[in-house]
Amino acid sequence: MIHYHGTPITPIAELLTLAGRHFCVSHMRPDDVKRCHSIGQSVMLDNGAFSKWKRGAQTNWEKYYVWSDEWLDYPTTWAVIPDVIDAGTQEQDALIREWPHGNKGAPVWHMDEPIHRLLSLCETWDRVCVGSTAEYARVLSSPWCFRMDEAFNQISFTFKRIPNLHMLRGMQLSGKHWPFSSVDSTDVAQNHHLKHNTALAMATRWDSAQCPARWESRAEQLIML
Repeated sequence: MIHYHGTPITPIAELLTLAGRHFCVSHMRPDDVKRCHSIGQSVMLDNGAFSKWKRGAQTNWEKYYVWSDEWLDYPTTWAVIPDVIDAGTQEQDALIREWPHGNKGAPVWHMDEPIHRLLSLCETWDRVCVGSTAEYARVLSSPWCFRMDEAFNQISFTFKRIPNLHMLRGMQLSGKHWPFSSVDSTDVAQNHHLKHNTALAMATRWDSAQCPARWESRAEQLIML
């Protein structure tokens, strides 16, 4: 599992201690994008949709397309394709069709959408992001866990190997039983200044927690197949 540590991380000296790690840079806060590409092993560009939705901010996806294009020449950089929180699948699919940078992007499947849409995205794209929305907004709640088990059961039934899935804002899933290939969080950025914390110590703890390579279907969920 790859752990993408959200930015900005201040002061700069703390960010520099994470050289060789993986970073997530949001279009809403691109402060560290150049430094992350200088010191990072890989960089995930986030579209900022969740932050914009929380603030009620307007979206200008053309600006995001231009900004991400500047950095996608880096071979280990990828971007989250624009999505809209609490919108229908038609609107989400329209944004995917508009995406101008091909497989350097990853579409988002929202957990309240049909699972067959997730399967379809996995068949088409190299990487798919998963977003916690609606009644599944709280990660690790009972409804969230049930839905995620259901999704992975369907995935394992459909594909020989688990596709490349990234859990948005999902760092707390590190070490859990769902085989995500990557997660992201701003935990280090928000909390490294607390007593007895450092950015390096926090990132090291997160990065050492891994997920299994395979999915073991749960008996109580098999009826869903």
